[in-house]
Amino acid sequence: MTIAEHVDGVPAPHLRPYVHQYLGYHYRGFAPGVHLGLPSPDLTVVISFEEPTLVSLTPGHAPSGYAALASGLTMAPAFIHHDGTQFGVQLALTPAGARALFGMPAAALAAAVAPLSLEPLTDRLRTVSWPQRFALLDAALTRRLDPVEPAPELSYAWRRILRSGGALRVGDLAAETGWSRRHLCARFAAEYGVGPKDALRIVRFGRSTRLVRDAHRPALAEIATACGYYDQAHLAREWREFAGVAPSHWAQAEELPIHPSQEHVEAATLVV
Repeated sequence: MTIAEHVDGVPAPHLRPYVHQYLGYHYRGFAPGVHLGLPSPDLTVVISFEEPTLVSLTPGHAPSGYAALASGLTMAPAFIHHDGTQFGVQLALTPAGARALFGMPAAALAAAVAPLSLEPLTDRLRTVSWPQRFALLDAALTRRLDPVEPAPELSYAWRRILRSGGALRVGDLAAETGWSRRHLCARFAAEYGVGPKDALRIVRFGRSTRLVRDAHRPALAEIATACGYYDQAHLAREWREFAGVAPSHWAQAEELPIHPSQEHVEAATLVV
């Protein structure tokens, strides 16, 4: 029997500045394969209800298994190995969520995968319905929540980058914050793990992945224009760097839409 289920959940209002989506997924009966976890403006938490999520950082390398994981902003894909079955929930965190829920800047998780210790919560999540799972997540995250904002200039810069869709000059952004470009770039990278220029690239790439995934996908040249790339060749170069494959190949090959990110970080286990 083949199962292909994904269920969107919206966190409680007080959590939405930190977690803007729950994505439940249950895939069973597919051919084994390797799913690409693509860069996006979201930080990611993934909780598996069955076998650990198997993540490798380089094609052909043995993956590491995570019952639950957290990952930050990245410029390269992760490789999620599966046997045709995936069952769990993914949380899309804002960078502010790293501080509010884990007590650390998003930079501490940049280009990394860190293990989470969530066994009591995971045990409860396995046996209930999706609405009940989302309610349990609301309760667990609320208990953990400790809102701590970065400098106002950094919060403004991040929001401005998102609103721009990636179509913004770093010099103009610096002028809007009242900081020098050099100071903005240093402080931004220390908070988010990438500089503002790369954050703009990640936002543009994230827009392009949504359009490429669309069932009524526009032509690639139209996607390039819509996402602020110079031309289709520019789009293709960014996809080679961020995904390692052409967008058309990714759209044809991908069956599982979940995408935790990136490489292992040597850090203490996080507890929610």
